Amino acid sequence: MLATLPFVIVGVILNAAFPSVFSVGGPPEALRVISIVVSIVGVAVWLWSAALILLRVPRGELITTGPFAWVKHPIYTSVALLVIPWVGFLLDTWLGAVLGIVLYLASRRFAPGEEAELSRTFGPAWDRYAASVKLAWL
Repeated sequence: MLATLPFVIVGVILNAAFPSVFSVGGPPEALRVISIVVSIVGVAVWLWSAALILLRVPRGELITTGPFAWVKHPIYTSVALLVIPWVGFLLDTWLGAVLGIVLYLASRRFAPGEEAELSRTFGPAWDRYAASVKLAWL
């Protein structure tokens, strides 16, 4: 998040100063509907992932179900790709798409460190999980 914060600050300032530059045109009805649907899915995935973390991490469990069965980092992925860009469109700005991409790239930069720690903590269980994730590239 800290790596993304400067982009958020500059982007919000620029968006406020030059809204016509960032406008997506309303948004058009089709983009509004798609944005609502994708945002709802993103928030649901984020909440589900957060709940699993709150319930299982304190018990020292490796989470391999729910959104974690699809991607290794569902909180980062859902917020960066499913929430921020699409809420941006609802707010009539393409800035959300840029911020989502920046957040996603920043999270991918730090993900290997997290994964190495999980590998040290869970050993072969992590290896089996990492091999079974459906969208390993996300």
